[in-house]
Amino acid sequence: MDGRGPSEPSTPSQSPPLEPARHQPLPRTNSERKDLLLVIFIHGFKGTDTTFGDFPSRLEHILRETVNHTIVESIVFPAYETKGDLNHAVIRFSDWLTTLVVEKEVACGTGARSAKVALCGHSMGGLLAADSIIEFLKNRVDPQTPLWPNIIACLAFDTPYLGVHPHVFKNSATKVAEHADNVRTLAGGIFGSLAGLSAQKAVKTVGTPSTGGGAAKSGWGKWAPAAYAVGGGLFAAAAAGAAYYNKDDIGAGYGWINDQLKYVGNLWDEKGMQARLDKLIDAHVKHGVFFQVVYTSIPPTAPSFQPTRTFVVLPPKASAARKYFQPASNGLALEEIEAHTGMFSATTNDGFYEIGLDTAGYIREALSNREQVVVHTSDSKFESEELL
Repeated sequence: MDGRGPSEPSTPSQSPPLEPARHQPLPRTNSERKDLLLVIFIHGFKGTDTTFGDFPSRLEHILRETVNHTIVESIVFPAYETKGDLNHAVIRFSDWLTTLVVEKEVACGTGARSAKVALCGHSMGGLLAADSIIEFLKNRVDPQTPLWPNIIACLAFDTPYLGVHPHVFKNSATKVAEHADNVRTLAGGIFGSLAGLSAQKAVKTVGTPSTGGGAAKSGWGKWAPAAYAVGGGLFAAAAAGAAYYNKDDIGAGYGWINDQLKYVGNLWDEKGMQARLDKLIDAHVKHGVFFQVVYTSIPPTAPSFQPTRTFVVLPPKASAARKYFQPASNGLALEEIEAHTGMFSATTNDGFYEIGLDTAGYIREALSNREQVVVHTSDSKFESEELL
């Protein structure tokens, strides 16, 4: 299985903007629509409710047209704070998802485990989706018990399961330089303050100002030792990148960046990242949780003709994990962060519509893998004006 979608890309068409997906009431009785599919979208670092634009609505439309006897609903996980321990975000999301599934199953009237769930995470939202799946599997009372919620797929969009590519900060230097004064001030505060702090004092729990007191007890968030291990250059680059993402809030000072770096500190835990990826592949093979990573790829362009650039680090070509990573070309983005943040808009990504069709194909494959669900690769177009 190579996980590839349609062989020919779609041609973008002009269509009025759609509103982001919203919670909608489901019919209590409908003899022809007896299955329920919930497609859950999770934003990443510094993302918002509008990160995905009209992508969820378009995907919902094409799935309704191509999957028989199934109620389809796209739902965006409400914006959450991307700071502190990732574990806190995992707990919040898991609680929210279980409640949502029960409510939707009751509203639909189809009973327990009738809802099939496809998780779609962008950037670090893919980490949140992955860790939630791993926790759901681990916390089953009986290892033979089916997974609940009934998660059929984990689709990750530009999620750095093996880290952010080292060239990202280098190629984005021009963007960061626009805020160089703030970054220099911030970096000086970080290095001057952290020099006298232990790793434990530098880490703090989510939701409170960083004061340097109290050691975090979570197994996820020991970012400081890894930060020192990789050297000052990468640490400074990460600080600059984080400053760029939240340039309007730099005035919050070192405490703010400390908390943000704790959240993204998962990207410095190489062993932890590899273990997470291995567990996702294991969930795909042994538990039927379809897994696919769609990563942005910037092709070589004149005059520099740089090699193909990506936001994420890819597994080695010869590795078993590589087949789970599918490129999505973006010929409009000038550098990796633009490609990463502009993934879900046709104005910033000329591969937007193809990603939509491929995603629909992945979800149909996940449904087919679980049970014999009748699906069609019909004439529906992701960019069609019929969506309106």
